[in-house]
Amino acid sequence: MAAVENQEIRLKYSGLILFGSRLLSVITGLAFILMITRSVSVEEFGIWGNLNDVLSYFILLANVIPFWTTRFVARTHSGAAGTGLIANLFVSFGSTTIYLALFSTILSTLQISANYAPLYGIAAIQIVELHMVSALEAVLHARQPQAIGYGLLLNEGIKVILGFILISQFKLGLLGALIAIAGSHLIQIAFYIGIVAKELREGVRWTYLREWIKASLINIYNIIGSRIAAMPLILLFIHSELARSYYGAAFTIANVVTYSTFLSYALYPRLLSKSNSQDVSTSLKMVLMPAIPMTIGVIVLSDSYLTILRQEYLEARLVLIILAIWVFSEALLQVFRVVALGTEKIDVKAKIPFRQLPRTKLFQIFTIPYIQSAITLPATFIMLSFADDSSLVAATYLAMINLIVGLAMLVVTYRISRRCLTFHFPWRSIEKYLLASTVMAMILILAPHPSRITSTLILTGVGGIAYFIVLALFDVDTRELMKSILGETKARLSQEKQGKS
Repeated sequence: MAAVENQEIRLKYSGLILFGSRLLSVITGLAFILMITRSVSVEEFGIWGNLNDVLSYFILLANVIPFWTTRFVARTHSGAAGTGLIANLFVSFGSTTIYLALFSTILSTLQISANYAPLYGIAAIQIVELHMVSALEAVLHARQPQAIGYGLLLNEGIKVILGFILISQFKLGLLGALIAIAGSHLIQIAFYIGIVAKELREGVRWTYLREWIKASLINIYNIIGSRIAAMPLILLFIHSELARSYYGAAFTIANVVTYSTFLSYALYPRLLSKSNSQDVSTSLKMVLMPAIPMTIGVIVLSDSYLTILRQEYLEARLVLIILAIWVFSEALLQVFRVVALGTEKIDVKAKIPFRQLPRTKLFQIFTIPYIQSAITLPATFIMLSFADDSSLVAATYLAMINLIVGLAMLVVTYRISRRCLTFHFPWRSIEKYLLASTVMAMILILAPHPSRITSTLILTGVGGIAYFIVLALFDVDTRELMKSILGETKARLSQEKQGKS
């Protein structure tokens, strides 16, 4: 019984560290985005969004090997960590070569000015870095999920410092932003290597790599589907750079809601080692507890959040409201997705029978992006033709399409996860979260909506405190969670003192 309790606290502890690091990174991330938006034009910020969109197509394979690395490390197969890192380095070199070979074609096809060519060239450095980060985080995900939270904080902190120097002081604009990101990733990689050094010394098992390569077709199948589903953003950019800026600014704010999914980050390796329906219910409550008030908060303070980015983005308030609801559904979908992936046993013995893959839950989950893109792509193409020259209308249309299709995919994923593992959905907890969120929303609605960063963050903090105070008054789980946090913190501090002595 004591052992179970210890594992339960660990599940919460890892999630809380990751969630807390993400919340703190909101401030650093916002600071970095503000440096960019206030030093470049609205059109150039559209270039920034497009650069990230293009880059995403050349890190398509970054998570193929790490997907299997996490599963093998979680099931204590020796040598999986080193094998995953070496393999992903080779993959990164191939992806970078392809990117550089297609460099001129990309610029001409998207009608990108030659003035921005250096930016797209420097971006190649990130391809290698992101592959390494992915490989190392795959190991940490299986063994020490909380360490990823520390790495994220380190990355964000270094990025802001370098950004301040290069963007604000040396006035390098987007070039400075790219250099700052590349530098922060390099330091993050060094930090991760120091933590997983023991696992990396286990050596390389080429037999694992053969199994992973054999099974990688199902990962590639998933990646292609996901990239096709993301193509509406390219269509939006082609329609109007300003439309992409509106959408990008709104998504930057709404995407904060997805940070709540980090509270369930430890669920995946837990399910890989042992399926427990109670872990799923706990993770759902952990995710929904902040996700619901965060979504409502984004909607209520949408004007303030957009204004602090740039006054012009205030026009995209409806886009932000729609995206906030969509992102909330995506956060919930991710928990159901983890249930299906974590309970699949096809690779439990370090062997992956290729012919059985199409009959697995992996294949079902990886097919969902194809269903999604079959609806969103034609819908986006048709709706954008009705937007005429209105960039705001175009961005709103795409947000609406994503919301409608996203809700449908949420239902599909939930049904798949329920067939994998029977778990309790925390409806009573949701009622409490909604009640506390209503009180929070009333406070935020009645308060004057600020237009300055500091005032907006303070008001956001007041809303969050009000939410948890109200919730703690009548929710036992919240009070127990607070006690477990205090207990775990005291235990950690005690261990550190003993270690120093």
